[in-house]
Amino acid sequence: MIVAQAETTATDPAAVDALAAQAPKTVDQAVRVDPAFVLSKVESWVVGAQQLLPNILVALVVFALFFAVAWAVQRSLAAWADKHGRSNLGDVLGSFLKWLVLTVGLLLSLTIVIPSLNPGDLIAGLGIGSVAIGFAFKDILQNWLAGLLILIQRPFDVGDQIILNDFEGTVEWIETRATIITTFDGRRVILPNADVYSSAVMVNTAYRVRRSQYDVGIGYGDDLDEARRVIVEAVRQVEGVDKEKPPETLVWDLAASSVNIRVRWWTDSKRANTLVVKSAVMLAIKQALDAAGIDMPYPTQVTLFHNQTEDADRDRLRHREGWPAPREGNGAASSRQ
Repeated sequence: MIVAQAETTATDPAAVDALAAQAPKTVDQAVRVDPAFVLSKVESWVVGAQQLLPNILVALVVFALFFAVAWAVQRSLAAWADKHGRSNLGDVLGSFLKWLVLTVGLLLSLTIVIPSLNPGDLIAGLGIGSVAIGFAFKDILQNWLAGLLILIQRPFDVGDQIILNDFEGTVEWIETRATIITTFDGRRVILPNADVYSSAVMVNTAYRVRRSQYDVGIGYGDDLDEARRVIVEAVRQVEGVDKEKPPETLVWDLAASSVNIRVRWWTDSKRANTLVVKSAVMLAIKQALDAAGIDMPYPTQVTLFHNQTEDADRDRLRHREGWPAPREGNGAASSRQ
């Protein structure tokens, strides 16, 4: 019926003129608002608000209950984490669960205020939106999930000394996005949790003690057994060397100018202790070997000179350490210089 009336109006010139005559001629006429129309609209809004007032009050009460539950969940989880020495996990997981409970409470409150609202449609809309948000914040979500896995699995804790790629330092804090370490030269490094979780990490303080080592060279003419005994005794007397695991020495290399002995000892695993004890161990070894008269040779090189024009120089069987053998009846063909 409406379509037929519109077609009639479009083909009837008189009707078109009548509509044109009713159209506003000025801006004031176009924006002029009928007060009766405005009052009717306001009245309808007030009546609608009065009708929805019980639902709104119930929704506020429900949301307040969910807010209290979310706060209790966060505080309980934080208290449990602090009790077990895992405050990082309590902060991250508690915040996540709090917002999850608040989201559920908000959806339920909206369905109470607007009964025609379908929670399934809201969840579907949130699902589509979450996909878009996931693509937009992929790195942030990846770091957050990696941080949560690090806090749950605990490959290291706050206060541990770790080595990751080119960075070495003490773990200061583990956040939802990054792991913060303080290097030994007093600088702060922020490492993305995704890199930390997917890379090889060396935890130097995972155990109570840590082994250190150093190679010491002695002369070929010195007594190896005596040198090893002197070294072990000297290292054992150093303060900071672990007493439960005694130091040991191993003949490690027959080098060009020395016999190298590898010295091993155990100390507290923190870096400050290992460096201080290593310096004391090296000093004790040097003083003990000097007192025992055991040589610690530096690299040496021997140069041999001879006349390479002699016939014997071409015969390797007649050489002595690179020197031509002396000719019969003529003495040595050359002399050492």
